[in-house]
Formats: sequence, C-alpha cells, structure tokens
Amino acid sequence: MPRIGQEPMRRAALVAATVEEIGEAGTLDVTVGQIARRAGMSSALAHHYFGGKAQIFLAAMRHIQSEYAAEVRRCLQQAEPGKRLEALISANFAPICFAPATVSAWLNFYVLAQSDKDAARLLQIYQKRLHSNLVHALRGRCAAPEQVAEVLAAQIDGTYLRAALAGESINGAEEAVLLAAKALMETS
Repeated sequence: MPRIGQEPMRRAALVAATVEEIGEAGTLDVTVGQIARRAGMSSALAHHYFGGKAQIFLAAMRHIQSEYAAEVRRCLQQAEPGKRLEALISANFAPICFAPATVSAWLNFYVLAQSDKDAARLLQIYQKRLHSNLVHALRGRCAAPEQVAEVLAAQIDGTYLRAALAGESINGAEEAVLLAAKALMETS
C-alpha cells in the first residue's frame, strides 16, 4: 500500500540527489541507480516518478532555476527605487548560484541543451526571462534597452561561466558586470 504524501518528498529527494551526484561527478555520466541510491530509494521508484535520467535532470534544473527566480524576486523586493538593474545583476552572482554542485549542473545543462529539445526549451525560457527583466530594468536608463539587455545578458552569462570555471572566489564578478552595464548605458 503506497504511503500517502510520500511522492513530493521522494521527488524532492531525487532532485537533490541528482544535483549532488552530477556535482560530484562533474558530468551527466551518472546512472539513475546512483541517483536513487543517494536519495535512499530504488532505481525503479526513480523511474516511476520521472521516467529516466534526462527527466530527473530537467526536474533538477527546474528546481535550480526556481531557486534562482526566488533570489531574483528577493533582490528586486529589497532594491532601492531606480536600482532594479543592480538588483538583477546581484541576483545572478548570489552565493546560491555558485554552490559547486549547482555550477556543475548549469555547465552540464548548457551542453545538454545543444542536443536535447526539452533542455533547449528550458534554457530558452531562462534566457528570455533574463532578457525581459533586463529590458524592463533598463527602460528610462538608456536609449536602446533591447540591445543593451542582449549584450548585458551575454556579459552576465559569460562572467558567471568564467567565475565558475576558475574555481576561485566570485569576488569582483558582480562589480565587473555592473561596470560593463554602466559603460553600455552611457554609449547607447
């Protein structure tokens, strides 16, 4: 007889185990069995809840993106008037974004998005939300918010990747993007 209320907890445990397992391996070359063992359940149960490794990984990325979205909302709510752009940039360089397992998941996610249509769609959603938020924050602050947002999104992602791959401190990453944003706004 199934335990009522166990499914959400088991799904959450599998998502967390997926991020941890990929973070430890540094690759998507992990099995559903490894993920399930880390979550303390059978691989059959993991398959029952998600269907396969790709679906578990996409659920893990949705979870990571929901944590990122919560950080964006938190930063925006705390932002001083007229500082929406600075809050968005700050959210992208929050410590939660640089947990080693999260970094590994993001890097693998970018690779998977090149060959998996569901991952590509999820990446596109993230990119469109970032662009939309940046455009909104740039309105009234520069002459060409769409173009500046496009360059700034690339700057954020590129700086994140460089900071993440360096394996060193992320100190200075946020400031570098803020300086680039100011220069972009002045020239547009």
